[in-house]
Formats: sequence, structure tokens, C-alpha cells
Amino acid sequence: MAQTRPPRPDLAALLEDLDPNANLVQRHLWLIALLDWVRGDDASAQAASARVDMFLDLLDARPDTAQRLRAWWHALIGAVDGSTLLSDFGFASRNAFVSEWVERLHRKLLPASPETADASELFALVMPSPLDAQWLAALPPATLERLARLLSMPADSHHAALKPALTHWQATVLDAITYCTSQVSAAGFSPEIRLRMSTPEYKASPFHTLAASLDALRQAWLTDGDMEHALQHFKTQLEACRHAAATVYSHLDAHGISVDLVFRLRQLRERVLRIRILLDCLLADPQHAHAARLFAQLATVGQERRSLGVLMAASSSLLAAKVAERSSETGEHYITRTRAEYGAMLRNAAGGGALTAITTALKFGIMALALSAFWSGFWSGVMYAASFVLIQLMHYTLATKQPAMTAPAMAAKLKDMAEPGALEAFVDEVSNLVRSQVAAVIGNVAVVFPVVITVSLVIQLISGHPMIDTERAQYVLHSLTLLGPSLLFAAFTGVLLFASSIIAGWVENWFVLHRLDSALRYNPRITRMLGPDRADRWAHFMRRHISGFASNISLGLMLGLVPPILAFLGPALDVRHVTLSTGQLAAACAALGWEVVRDPALWWVVACIPLIGMLNLGVSFYLAFRVALRAHSVSDIGRAHIYKTILRRLRTAPLSFFWPAKEAAPEPDGRV
Repeated sequence: MAQTRPPRPDLAALLEDLDPNANLVQRHLWLIALLDWVRGDDASAQAASARVDMFLDLLDARPDTAQRLRAWWHALIGAVDGSTLLSDFGFASRNAFVSEWVERLHRKLLPASPETADASELFALVMPSPLDAQWLAALPPATLERLARLLSMPADSHHAALKPALTHWQATVLDAITYCTSQVSAAGFSPEIRLRMSTPEYKASPFHTLAASLDALRQAWLTDGDMEHALQHFKTQLEACRHAAATVYSHLDAHGISVDLVFRLRQLRERVLRIRILLDCLLADPQHAHAARLFAQLATVGQERRSLGVLMAASSSLLAAKVAERSSETGEHYITRTRAEYGAMLRNAAGGGALTAITTALKFGIMALALSAFWSGFWSGVMYAASFVLIQLMHYTLATKQPAMTAPAMAAKLKDMAEPGALEAFVDEVSNLVRSQVAAVIGNVAVVFPVVITVSLVIQLISGHPMIDTERAQYVLHSLTLLGPSLLFAAFTGVLLFASSIIAGWVENWFVLHRLDSALRYNPRITRMLGPDRADRWAHFMRRHISGFASNISLGLMLGLVPPILAFLGPALDVRHVTLSTGQLAAACAALGWEVVRDPALWWVVACIPLIGMLNLGVSFYLAFRVALRAHSVSDIGRAHIYKTILRRLRTAPLSFFWPAKEAAPEPDGRV
């Protein structure tokens, strides 16, 4: 049965319950109920704005009620500190990504209490709807003026002695600017940011004088001094702080991205923007439009601070870009552009197929041990990882490792998409990529099948039994058939291939961020143990291969471990890798002999193998390409142009996606 929404309170009943002498919790509950009435049925911002006018009209008609409301409001603002709302709402209480993640998770899972003196917690309770930001922004100037007259109170803070006409709102805004400025200075002084600034900004750091320039501005405003000069100087210092912090991004581009550091930089930038809005509210807001805009923004921030996805997207976008960039550097090696490179890809893929034949034999050997599902998957994963690393070190190619690496390399070509001919050049690269993948699949599959049969015959010659028995061979045929869930499993394997590329990019970024190649090269203990020359070679070797190691080891472990783990948890997903599946098919054929060609089950598997390869390649490439497009900020319109251009090339020159064109012979003077 659907839950019915409780009826909203009536305005007359609300005003009857208004009690200036109520305790803190009752005041807050009354405010929550009032804002709930203002929202109505959440239908439109205009309707909510009209309810605010209705509320003010009723108060105008009932002066005694208006007086009680002012007394109630005075008690409310005296019990909560509004400056914390204006300065800190929407920012992390601890300047770290993980702590903010945990805090947001707590907010999503644990209910909040109105028994609080924290204005930020109270604001989150009274403004829980996405409609709140809209109706606050929709309030007309006349309504804002009426609200200001109703709720304006004289200040009783320490600033009031210098400016007798100071209001509570102005004093609160002034305190919020002070708190925000101190947070900006503290962030700029933190070693994580300070030591990564560019040298000129570090030496002439504006963070040192930011607090003093604010003191001068505050004194000038309170005593009617030279406001124009003080305000301009403070804004200049504030902008200089923002610019100095922004230079840290150049360091991150060169030395790796830290999500925690990016989070701190975004917090600093948002605080600078908050200070600018608060200055407008304090100094240039006769019609209270800036104040309304500020509260609308706070309502929006309140929605965002409940979202884990918003936090992840905002803080990890640069990491995604760097991961895509790292993968693109590796992916360039997998794209062939000439017939010579195409032939080299075929040879490297043939070597990968031959080694995968040994992997297939080892896989069946592990299965023959009859271990439990987890340990069988674990040792299979270790064996896969070792096999993939060996393929990498011997400079061979495994076809399905290509797409997730080459997609970021392709997207990197789109940085200058507006340039003439950029799209056509990009489609040229797409055709190069497709040809490369076709060559790799052909090389893998064409070699793994006969090598597995040869290995099975050798095993049978030595032991008297083929690699697998007849029962296992029949199981292989029925597990790989097109009539079963093999295509779903192949698409799932494409997801694992994509995940391994993300892990590879992240590990390489981590390696660079922590300068481990430099540590290997220069650390005294390491150089004493290995010697300077060997340490330099190891540093160069690890920097060159760390991405491949991470990708191959993670992929191998996922191929082995993910299926038994998922089977334990519920969804029985398996993996279907085109080269390994072809090797298993060859082992089954060797066990069953020539009679297998009369078995329809064989041909259903033969029909399935190309589709497994297409899904392995297509899913991993699509996912990686989407991440790379987002990292390079390619718009939806730009993506539509890309897809349209690729389809046009498929219609006009389909063979270009399968065979490289003959290179033009150079002319005698060296021109091509």
C-alpha cells in the first residue's frame, strides 16, 4: 500500500501556535512547519512565492501577531549563530575527501534532530526540497523588502559600538566574511597546497596579507572611512589568492593527481566565491536581491551536500582526466597506421595466442585439482595474471587488452575538434584502431587454436590422455554455445577489461604522484643495495611498465576471482574471453576427435566466438571512450558529429576499417 503524505498545516493554526517563549526545539519545529506550508504541494516556485505574500498580508492585517513573530524571531537568532551558516554551510568540516564522504554518508543514513544550535543543521532541516532554491530566487523585490522590514533587528554584537545603526544581519555577514577569509588563509598556508604553488606565487604569497586587508576593509566600513580603496585592495588580494592556488593544478598535471588535494583546492575556490557573494550582501544590496540569491544558493548547496555522487564527480573529474591521459599514453602503442605496423601487430598477436595456449592448459590443470570455487578462482587468477604479464614483457599482444587503452588515446585527438579537418583525422584514427584490433584478434585466435591442439596431442602422446576428458569437452561445448548466456558473459568480461584499464591509469598516477621512480633512482638505501646504474634501470623499467603490470595483474585476478565471488553473492556471472574461449574450444575438439565436426554443438560455439570477441572489444572500448570524452569535456553535440562522421566513412570506405591502404612511395626529392 502506498504511503499517504501527512496533511500540511493550516496557516491560521500555525499562527495560533506561534509562541515567542517556546523552547529551542519547539521554535525550530514551528519554523519547519511554516516552510512546509510555504512549499505547499511542491508544484511550482511561483505558488510558494505567492504563499509568502499571503503570509505577509496576514501579518499586516494582524499587528499583534506580527509583534509576536518579531519576538519569536529575536529569540531564534539569539540562540543560533547565523554566521556559521553563511560561512561554512556546504563546506567540509574537515578538509579531506574521505572524511567528507563519511560525513555525507552519515547524513544520508542517520536522521537529523531539530534540537540544535547549529544554524547549518537547522537550515538543512527547514530547506530539504529542491523547490526551495527556486522559490527563494523567485521572490520579487517588493516581497524581499517586506521580509527585511519584518525581520530586521538591531545588532548586539561587538561591532555595534563602532556603528550604532548596524543590524543583526550586517553583523552576521561581517562575521561570516571574517570566518571565510581565515579558512582561505589556512588552506593557502597548508603545506599540501603551499609547496605545490608555482615559484613566483609562492614567494609573493597573497595569503600573508589577506587577513590584514580584511581588517582594513572592516574598519573602513564600520567607521565610514575610505571604503573604495579598502574594498578594491581586499578584492585584489582575494583574486590573487585564488590565482596562486590555481597554479597547483599545473603541478598536478605534471606530477599526478591527488583526489584529496583537488578537493581542498575546490573548497578554497568555493570559499573565495562565497566571500564575494557575502561582500555583495553587505555593501551593495539595497533591495536584498543578493541576500535572496545567497539563500537560494545555500538551498542548492544543501541538496548537493546530501549527494555522494556530486562529491565524487566534483572531486574526481581531474583524476578521471589524468587516468584517461595515462591510458592514452599506453594506448598509442596499440594503434597501427601502416602495413608494416599492421604486420608487426599480427606477429605480436600470434605470440600472444601461443602463450595463451599454455594458459589454457594450465587453466584445465587447475580445474583438475577439484579445489573449492574460491581457491580455484584464486589460483586461476594468479595464473592468468602471470600469463598476461609474461605476454607484456615479451612484447606480445592480447587482443582484448587493446580497446580500453586505445579509447583514451582516441579521445585525446578530440582536444582540437574545432580545427578544420579534425573530425576526418579522428575518423582516420578510428579506422586505424579497428584494423589494429582486427589484426590482434586474428593473430590471437588463428594461433591459439592449433597450438592448443598440438599441446593436447603432446600430452596425449606422453600420458595416454588428452588435455581434457570427453565429459569436460562436452561441458566446454555447451558452456560456450551461442544458445546459452555466453554473449551476456562476454559483455561482462568487457566491463572487467575496462575496469582493468581504470586500475592501470590510477596505479600509474599513484606511482607518479608519490615519485616512486625518483625514489628508486636516488634513495640511498636502494642505490647502496642495487648500485646507481642498476637502480636507474629499475626506475626506468618500472616507470615504463607499471601501467601494464597493474592492468594485467588486476585483469587476471578479476577473471579468476569475480565469477566465484558473484556466485556466492547471488548473480551467477561468468567470463568469456575470446582468446581463452577459443583455446578451450580447441582443447574440446582435440579430446572429441574428428567426429566433433558432425556435432551441431560445435558450430554453435564457432558462431559464438566472433560475437564474444566483438562484445569484449566493443563494451570495453565504449566504456573507456565515454570516460575519455567526459575527461576532455566533449559535448553531446560534438559526440553526435563524431558518430555521424564515422557512419559516413563506413558507407564510403568500409574496407579501410579492415586493411591498411598502401603507402605512397616517396619521390626522389624526399617528398611523399
